[in-house]
Amino acid sequence: MWALILLFLCGLVLIIKGGDFFVDAATWMAEVSGIPHFVIGATVVSLATTLPELIVSVLGALRGSNAIAIGNAVGSVTANTGLIMAISVLCIPSIVKRSQYALKSVLLLLATVILYLSSFGKSFSLIGSVLLLLIFVLSVYESVKSAKAGSAEAEKPSCEKKDIAGNLLKFVFGAAGIVFGADFLVTSATAIAKESGVPEAVISATIVAIGTSLPELVTTVTAIVKKQSALSVGNIIGANLIDITVILPVCSFVSGGKLVALPQNLYLDIPICLLTLAIAIIPMLWKSKFTRPQGVVLLVSYLAYVVTISFFNPFG
Repeated sequence: MWALILLFLCGLVLIIKGGDFFVDAATWMAEVSGIPHFVIGATVVSLATTLPELIVSVLGALRGSNAIAIGNAVGSVTANTGLIMAISVLCIPSIVKRSQYALKSVLLLLATVILYLSSFGKSFSLIGSVLLLLIFVLSVYESVKSAKAGSAEAEKPSCEKKDIAGNLLKFVFGAAGIVFGADFLVTSATAIAKESGVPEAVISATIVAIGTSLPELVTTVTAIVKKQSALSVGNIIGANLIDITVILPVCSFVSGGKLVALPQNLYLDIPICLLTLAIAIIPMLWKSKFTRPQGVVLLVSYLAYVVTISFFNPFG
């Protein structure tokens, strides 16, 4: 038990310091390149912070653990939105540029609906996997287009070689600290939960999902402290898109088409994920802003889901 506690503390230190380096470097990239903070958050930052989800889900699929593969990916989207975005919105309510958020947000909702429809059957459908990957390609194209437009319009500050080297090192070591720190935390928390007799499906949708979402949480909290709300929200939306449109199709392929959604995934995890995304995205698209009441609803919804799955889960 002491070893697990030590592992937990090491992970905590790594993600906190890694998050500080990571956000500093990402902010510098945005300023030097002239690319909007939202685009940097939705691409470079989100790709790095979703590494824990990708690793955990793919390993779960390879080992034949559908509960870990699907529960972690879907649970991470729910945690990113209902917990992490809620914290961001509660701390920094903000007016948003609809043009920056609209397409990615709509694609995220569409991808989650496709995921849900593709999960009914003997295994996750090949057509569903292909459609999700196509949505990812479209989102990348839109990000590149936005990056070029933002870079062309902005005035870029000058930078020296030592600044480039220093910030690249910060980015790499920050990302590594976040990923390894999250892994240490997930490993220790999962070991404690298993010894307590908690079902694997519950562990994957709560402890593992929250644990692998810690990079997004650390990035969000650090961005809030540094007053970079666009970077935070961009990271969450980008990470959610990758979780749905890349991780699950990859898991389906590496499992040889044997990735099967459990009843808990079909009737609890994915519907709650879709509901949480709708609460976050639809009001934002309508009013062009995130509000504190919206953050409260997101947080309450997520906490209700965690309590239900932990104590009243009919599929556990």
